[in-house]
Amino acid sequence: MDHICARSAASAPPRHHGGVKTPRRFVNVELAREVHGDRVDRLAPFLFRVDELADRAVEAIASRPGPSGWAAFERALREGAAHAKDAPEAVRELVAFGERVPAWVEWPTCDRGGDMLMRAGLLGGLVLGARSLVLGYASPGGNKPLVMSGRLRDMAARRLNETARFVQAVSRRGGMRPHAEGWQITLKVRLIHAQVRRMILASGKWDEDAWGAPINQHDMAGTTLLFSLVLVDGLRTLGMTIPPEEAEAYMHLWRWAGWLIGVDPELLPTSELDAARLAELIAATQGPPDADARELTRVLLTSPLEVARTPAERRAAERRVRFGTAMCRELLGDELADGLGVARGRFRYELPILRRVVSGMEVAARNIPGARKRALAAGNRYWDRVVALGLQNASYDFPLPTGLAAA
Repeated sequence: MDHICARSAASAPPRHHGGVKTPRRFVNVELAREVHGDRVDRLAPFLFRVDELADRAVEAIASRPGPSGWAAFERALREGAAHAKDAPEAVRELVAFGERVPAWVEWPTCDRGGDMLMRAGLLGGLVLGARSLVLGYASPGGNKPLVMSGRLRDMAARRLNETARFVQAVSRRGGMRPHAEGWQITLKVRLIHAQVRRMILASGKWDEDAWGAPINQHDMAGTTLLFSLVLVDGLRTLGMTIPPEEAEAYMHLWRWAGWLIGVDPELLPTSELDAARLAELIAATQGPPDADARELTRVLLTSPLEVARTPAERRAAERRVRFGTAMCRELLGDELADGLGVARGRFRYELPILRRVVSGMEVAARNIPGARKRALAAGNRYWDRVVALGLQNASYDFPLPTGLAAA
């Protein structure tokens, strides 16, 4: 953490572009304007905007003695805001927000979108870990809350399992209806973000002029893209056929998930094309990976070693690390992989074989009666198994964090 504190102490004033205040992490502005026009200037303020509704709720929970505030929030999630009379008003407001489903949400479309990820099975897990999460770590400003919280460095396997559980719950049929499991977990994650933001600001170590606000709207929107657009693109890279209507259904699901988790509606893409344009703009104004990005990536890719207990488990974990590293490089491309310190290895030469196998299976799924349904069932079993193995007698309660990483 010393490197963060050192940068904060030596911070320079924020910059202004076209009269718009921007943190120093917001780079290449003139070049970005040549492609994206004044949308660049309309996006920049979101680097300083947060989720005030969740911030009020987490402050109200903190004002209650012990765990009573969080317990009241969990009851409100299960029973509804109107029935949670013991919950703080700000908590009831947050839950009531989640209960008011926007008119554009279509449940059958959400279910079809979730089916896309479920039928991807193992491929979905590979892309989630080797592409979506790593691209999140690559942001030299967006990765700072994760570094300061210590949630990946100090308990990598646990956090990765929680992420898998979250994505599975969101993608399950009916999972995002009010009071369903995915809906509840999404609101819990929203409060976890607010709690981390609260602790970071209280620490006095945050450099707003360099990074904007912690867990700001710009970065929240980017995270939603990682779980939607980036995942779809990665699955296609591995040979999976995702028709436009299926991709749009998945984007629709994550538009609703983004709304629920607190992303400003202005930043929620309405289509795959809209999402791609936003992703291009974010990438155009993002600096290259820094030391924190490389360390987070290293911890992620070597996390199988963390849970290996026996020599046999260690050997298996080492094989998983080599394969995951090769998969990461393939999905990111050499330039970004080099910037993140992702090693080259012989497994990458076997990945074209994987793509051909996946493409062949996709052809079979389209032409063999019942094959698609069986793939969906197999994918659901895969995600159940991933979550069960990750659980290992623990629970996925998604509790509020109580402290930041040690300096």
